[in-house]
Amino acid sequence: MYICGHSHRRWVVSRAAFAEHASLRGGLAAALLLTPVLGLPQTAAMPASAAAYELEEITIVGDAEAARRATGAAQSITTAELERFQYSDIQRMIRQIPGVAVQLEDGYGLRPNLSIRGTASDRSSRITLLEDNVLIAPAPYSAPAAYYFPTAARMGQIEVLKGPAAITQGPYTIGGAINFVSTPIPNELGGEAMLDVGQHATQRLHGYYGDSGDRFGWLAETHLWDSDGYQDIDLVGSDTGLDKQDWMLKFRINSDAGAAVHQQLDFKFQFADETSEQSYLGLADADFVDDPYRRYAVSQLDTMRTDHDQIIVRYLAEFGNGVTFTATGYSNDHARAWFKTEGLDVDGSTSAADFSRTSWLNVIQAVNRGESIGLLAPADLQAILDGGDTPAGAIQVRNNGREYYSRGLQLGLGLDLQRGRAHHDVELGIRFHEDEEDRLQRNSTYHLADGRLVLDDLGLQGNADNSVAQAGAFAFHVYDRIEFGRWVLTPGVRYEDMDLERTRWETRPGETADPSSRADANLRDARENRVSVWIPGLGALFAVNDNLSLFGGIHKGFTAPGNAPDVNEEESTNYEVGIRASRNRLYADVTAFVTDYDNLLGICTASSGSNCDIGDAFNGDAATIAGLEVLLNYDFSPSLSFSLPFTVSYTYMDAEFDSDIADTEFFGEVAAGDPIPYVPENELFVSIGLEVNRWSVYLSANYIDDVCVRASCGPFEVTDEALFVDLAGHWALSDRMSLFTKIENVTAEDSILGRHPYGARPHKDRTGSVGVRLRL
Repeated sequence: MYICGHSHRRWVVSRAAFAEHASLRGGLAAALLLTPVLGLPQTAAMPASAAAYELEEITIVGDAEAARRATGAAQSITTAELERFQYSDIQRMIRQIPGVAVQLEDGYGLRPNLSIRGTASDRSSRITLLEDNVLIAPAPYSAPAAYYFPTAARMGQIEVLKGPAAITQGPYTIGGAINFVSTPIPNELGGEAMLDVGQHATQRLHGYYGDSGDRFGWLAETHLWDSDGYQDIDLVGSDTGLDKQDWMLKFRINSDAGAAVHQQLDFKFQFADETSEQSYLGLADADFVDDPYRRYAVSQLDTMRTDHDQIIVRYLAEFGNGVTFTATGYSNDHARAWFKTEGLDVDGSTSAADFSRTSWLNVIQAVNRGESIGLLAPADLQAILDGGDTPAGAIQVRNNGREYYSRGLQLGLGLDLQRGRAHHDVELGIRFHEDEEDRLQRNSTYHLADGRLVLDDLGLQGNADNSVAQAGAFAFHVYDRIEFGRWVLTPGVRYEDMDLERTRWETRPGETADPSSRADANLRDARENRVSVWIPGLGALFAVNDNLSLFGGIHKGFTAPGNAPDVNEEESTNYEVGIRASRNRLYADVTAFVTDYDNLLGICTASSGSNCDIGDAFNGDAATIAGLEVLLNYDFSPSLSFSLPFTVSYTYMDAEFDSDIADTEFFGEVAAGDPIPYVPENELFVSIGLEVNRWSVYLSANYIDDVCVRASCGPFEVTDEALFVDLAGHWALSDRMSLFTKIENVTAEDSILGRHPYGARPHKDRTGSVGVRLRL
């Protein structure tokens, strides 16, 4: 892992925003119209810098050479580090970066809940998620909950940017940004293929192949992944795993080596589909203790199906006078249908329209606390969870069908200037963006008979939700890296202007005969929120000597409030100060930070487990998170014949509300001093390896503190502390072939690591696998 700085050579792709009246299809067309400028004379060879440009323009952190010059906290997991454990789960990869926390939901990292410096973790919705420096959440402004997440195992690099430099990424600047850098086009003909097989009938195939010529390069890549799953469904024993396919094509056209202006045009086409038998329903605590890997029979139909398409067209021009220009057009389309059990009607219902819903979260809590729901005693509720027979129409299953799009045009200009004794790297970026979430969802009713779910009423399409949320945004930023003597200053400012709106059509029985209709006569309500905000930041670094530097910064944090007009945006003032040292085989980085919230925002989603209307937002008022991040890399080996790489990553966070909050559907009743949910006080990652000639072995340990899942932190509202140990080994049979094996969760840790959406949840049990890697 390395830390590095920010350079205008990398900013262009990330700047962003959408003008409210712009057509993004037109924006993509504009990017494509840049193609003719590449018609320049050919020469014999492509410049060495051209091959590196694609990777450089899609990163937000950079390379290790910039480590000592960074004015704030930024980390990257390199390709070599990713290959040590051959992880497929982003949740295991990302924990080696200090300041990042994970709220566990599934053991595969399909839809992870990630947090940076204590931001709300639900569906990673409070951090800026990027792939190749392009916004990757299905609808990052109108519905930022990331129900699509990039396949981390096909990535060549993972970057996390925090501190003042995070204002260059937006729109979520409180915690920072995570950028996934996809496999670059190779400099010469070749590629790799990896096959990994393991327990639970798990198989992964990852391969890519490509080539670069004087003026053209290409890459084809696939990642295929399937598993039967590590949980067992009561009485029916169905699979609980996944089947995911990911395909990508890249093409590059570039000018010749003798051109006065280096120009490059990149195309990326990516497609992914997934079927996974994942559920929101967890376990009551007593059932978890007895068998943490069981699933209740009522979740037997729970299945997620998704399709995702991405197109990126990027143009780059580098002029000889220190001016760089880029234009990036992007389009992401995502469709999902998540069939999952939603709730219980204790008396049953004659039709899906008459269902009287009690959330499964309330059922789990009632069983845990020995409380009744209606006429059903805790033993009766437990019998239903165990698969006992129910009245007709007692079980609600929802098809959470949604379609998303996200598209935009990003323009960037980089200026390399010398003004007296000061050197300036100036970044100017503009993004025009629009996105949409379209919900048309159906509730159906079932009953349990002999452990099987039997359909009672399919229900009408749209009876669960019929709504469209839309956003149009324009963003602009200026960021200047000023170097003079031993000092580096990085002032910057970001501007975000967004229109957020939601339209709902009638779904209630008696109010409409066709809940799927979007006719004017069926309109239920509409709301709109307009937000404009300036986000300034300033970072500074002082080089004490060649091996030691001090840095610090301050910036405004911002999160969009959603489309509810009576809710304030989430805002904070963020501070950080740190020290960075490197000498011989040692690298150390220590950062202290404070996030001072003016208003902590709660946004209702189904995955939050709260009893609130989806999409509504709630003010959490003032809150403070103070923390410490430590990263240490050291190679114990004094010899060139072997290596002993050692890494320690530690995070401490103290997170609490600063004021009382009246009881809300999202936060509950909060008193000043109560903990902010799902913010661990301590996290520790330690890794050590031994690399000798043709073989290597690596051991890692990850400690996670217990957390409160609600501010009240009462009984059954706390997770367990946990320690995960992973082991991996590699043996190179030749220069082209190597074997590897790994064991995840060596100690079979089975603690409660999450309680949302509906009940206690485990991580994956002890899992072994073996594989082979071929260099083509």
